[in-house]
Amino acid sequence: MSWHDRTIPAATTIAPAPALPVHSALQLTRGGNLAQIVLEGQTYTLRITRQGKLILTK
Repeated sequence: MSWHDRTIPAATTIAPAPALPVHSALQLTRGGNLAQIVLEGQTYTLRITRQGKLILTK
């Protein structure tokens, strides 16, 4: 049997994942470097560092 005589299995169809929401850190901080985010009564602080990294603290 040569390679062109072999049956190739059909591709499995996978539904695309729903798009994730995208938020700009600069918009959340209104151009600054700090924002507060509340989740289930807990307040977290989002900080943009001088190096452009994000830190989230409780």
